[in-house]
Amino acid sequence: MISIDAQHEELRNRLFTIRQEHRDLDVAIAALSDAPYKNELQLKRLKKRKLMLKDAIAKLEDELIPDLDA
Repeated sequence: MISIDAQHEELRNRLFTIRQEHRDLDVAIAALSDAPYKNELQLKRLKKRKLMLKDAIAKLEDELIPDLDA
């Protein structure tokens, strides 16, 4: 069985990776938005992916916060 510390470390590493991807999408979306010829479909897909990552970040942050009732 994996210890609580190891689980938290794994969650923190995953959270770091997802946050990095979220920031990278910010840059990609900004660059695509500034392009003279926008690929609207690609832009929409990137924004949807960014929202999915935002939800994943919130979920992981909730898992890392200990229950106050415990």
